[in-house]
Amino acid sequence: MTKLLFASLVVGGLLAQAGTVRADDAAASSNNTASSGGRRTSGLADDVAVRHRKLLVAGRFELTPLFESTINADFRHIIGGGAKLEYHIGDMLSFGAIGVFSTGLNTKLVDKVIDTLEADVDDGTREPSRQEFESRLNSMPIHGAAYISLTPWYGKLAAFGAAYVAFDFYFQAGVAFAQLKSDCPDNICNDPAPGQSRPGPRPGDEPIPPDNNPNNDAPLNSGQRLGLYLGGGVHVFLSDFIALDLTVRDYAFSDNPSGADFNADLAVTSDDSRFIHHLFFGAGLSIFFPTKVKRTN
Repeated sequence: MTKLLFASLVVGGLLAQAGTVRADDAAASSNNTASSGGRRTSGLADDVAVRHRKLLVAGRFELTPLFESTINADFRHIIGGGAKLEYHIGDMLSFGAIGVFSTGLNTKLVDKVIDTLEADVDDGTREPSRQEFESRLNSMPIHGAAYISLTPWYGKLAAFGAAYVAFDFYFQAGVAFAQLKSDCPDNICNDPAPGQSRPGPRPGDEPIPPDNNPNNDAPLNSGQRLGLYLGGGVHVFLSDFIALDLTVRDYAFSDNPSGADFNADLAVTSDDSRFIHHLFFGAGLSIFFPTKVKRTN
């Protein structure tokens, strides 16, 4: 009799506890799922992915002193320094401009070619002299671009599981511009009508035929150029307002870097120019203004 009474008390207590749990679950479910058609959901679905995130670029100006050098030059390396100015409308979209002043240095290919050429001008041969070859090469004293930039990826990098730095990857597209220059002296580039016949010195004389010597033609590789600009790079943030900026840039426009008869028609004309991709690697230190960074809620 005593055992039966004890068992009844235990069963009654368990049933009472189960009823209390069901009541609590029903109340919680009604509070959390009023707008979900009766399904129980978590509030994380409508929450932001990251709280108190630093807005490292949004609404800030970026000023970047930089250095650039060509990475695919055939005849002259273009090396120089300049600056980039950019305004970031938001996390992903920005617009800016870049300008670089530079000088030209002969590549190893030019040094090898010069060693094989004749020292003095000889119009009786098709081979250019050392001066005819080198004086026709052009350089790029000024170049730059105006562009729109897209930053689709950003995050953090960890070094040895201890040091964390923020980064972002960006892509740019816009309009490139350049000022080209070559220095062919008058005693070398003295053909007034490359590839064309000229009137005789007196009326009735036979026309003077083309000399078919492209080595004394003007190189036609100086002046201003407009073209296409493409770029891609990464910011590595050293602080909230300073970042290392590494970029590969492509300034593409019409050019004839050698100033020579590229299409082998025995005359240097505009047809020898072609659309060329001038690839540069750039490194700079970006400074963001205002220097105080904002955070999300």
